Amino acid sequence: MTRLVLASASPARRAVLRSAGIEPVVRISDVDEDAVAAALPPGTAPDVVVVELARAKARSVAATIPEFAADCIVVGCDSMLLVDGELQGKPHTPEVARARWSEMAGRSADLITGHCVLRMRDGEIVAQSVDCSSTTVHFAKPEPEELDAYIATGEPLQVAGAFTLDGMGGWFVDRIDGDPSSVIGIGLPLLRRLLGDIGVGIAQLWRHSPS
Repeated sequence: MTRLVLASASPARRAVLRSAGIEPVVRISDVDEDAVAAALPPGTAPDVVVVELARAKARSVAATIPEFAADCIVVGCDSMLLVDGELQGKPHTPEVARARWSEMAGRSADLITGHCVLRMRDGEIVAQSVDCSSTTVHFAKPEPEELDAYIATGEPLQVAGAFTLDGMGGWFVDRIDGDPSSVIGIGLPLLRRLLGDIGVGIAQLWRHSPS
């Protein structure tokens, strides 16, 4: 059976795949995201940045999975929020999260998610497909006490753009234009296309597929 290996610690990405019929094997990459981004040429386009981060994560994990390397798919993803031409990743601290929300509250921004799909056979990468998706997020304006309470939960500190769509942050998203699963962290429409690019049908990966 071909297994899908998710190169991510994100429980949200895993939940999206599980809800869509795939039970991924989770392996966490040791990629230094800041170092990868810093090594790119100045002025690199935002979509290229997220794709290269996704590629780095997928390739890092691909090198460490001998038990699945005979026949597997490795998927790496990276999400960042584009606000006023600047990419924003995880804020990590309450102070940064608060500053981010002061910029984006009541406004719109683009959540860009890079995807890299690797086909592995007998320990070798035999095919690769990469791309990114972009979804416009229209943010509400939380009341000061609401924002204080949200930041105090810790949720926005470890997610791209300091918000979630599928968690408590969803209260502060008025609407989106695009793919909801991509905002959560792994876009099913795009992933289906990328799998098709490397010759894999999604039914091959479903838990209850007759294949």
